[in-house]
Amino acid sequence: MTSQPQYIPGIKFMPELRFAILGTGFWSRYQLAGWRELPGVKCVAAYNRTRAKAEALASAFDIPSVYDDPERLIQEIRPDFIDVITDVDTHRKFVELAARYRIPVVCQKPMAPSLTDAESMVITCRQAGVPLLINENWRWQTPLRELQRILTSGVIGNVFRARLDYCNSYPVFDNQPFLKNVERFILADIGSHIFDATRFLFGEAAWLCCQSHRVHPDIKGEDVATTMLQMRSGATVVCNMSYASRVEHEKFPETFAFVEGTEGSVELGPDYWIRTTTREGTIARRHAPPFYPWADSRYEVVHSSIVDCQRNLLQALRDGGKAETTGEDNLKTLKLVYAAYQSIAAGTIIRLNA
Repeated sequence: MTSQPQYIPGIKFMPELRFAILGTGFWSRYQLAGWRELPGVKCVAAYNRTRAKAEALASAFDIPSVYDDPERLIQEIRPDFIDVITDVDTHRKFVELAARYRIPVVCQKPMAPSLTDAESMVITCRQAGVPLLINENWRWQTPLRELQRILTSGVIGNVFRARLDYCNSYPVFDNQPFLKNVERFILADIGSHIFDATRFLFGEAAWLCCQSHRVHPDIKGEDVATTMLQMRSGATVVCNMSYASRVEHEKFPETFAFVEGTEGSVELGPDYWIRTTTREGTIARRHAPPFYPWADSRYEVVHSSIVDCQRNLLQALRDGGKAETTGEDNLKTLKLVYAAYQSIAAGTIIRLNA
């Protein structure tokens, strides 16, 4: 049963939303911590195929019910929504399971391991009349939100060229050795974030071309990629991604940007500094992410953005409005990822449908 909120004069309350998580691995702790920062929402059940893992997380986060059967969880708990935090290869079956029971679903990024799966998830939820929301939090990073605000303000005029850089030497393969055997790596992993941020900042692309490299000799996939996108706005955007770059400012996992407009430029540099330059001079301000005690300090800009992303998703679930990162929107980002791979394979420009 939905709990009844305490009445406080002058404050309008809505019933608490009860949700269940499917998957209790590494990211689930940060997802749950993010939800707990928001009022009016509570996790009431957890599923994992290994029940002991679900029980451990439930104990840590005071989750009352644990399951190793996701369908039984849905039938008995009837949550208001489900948060899917499992491996990407299982996203489709869990999203479509929720859709069969007409339960709104939030899904971790990347949405799916293929365009076919992603399209099926979007279609299934649309036909069932069920919201499909994607927990794509990269665009919700504090410095990227401020960069978007500056661009929208028009202070640098019409954007004609930009660059987004995610380049570092972080030992990702030491922490996650299985990534060495992934045939499609940096574009599928980080590219889904960087391309989504590109769309958030500059709109949709008309065409793209991409080249990649495998610098680490003991991996299967690409660890470096450079993509040039021609945006429908007329701007040219270059996205650089690398886990093989030795740079002066080693600021994993920060994204840097440099944007040129007809009236000036804006640069997002290390340690969250944004410098806006016009004829009047340069204004420099630091836009650090908010502090949360549960966030890993090494990932602060990423972990803190979970809260603002989930706030947006929760508002959409409450009032029936549209979240920024829906399944249909994220499908556009995935199309850029797979178009980039197509460009690499064909050695040519890939034109994108409007």
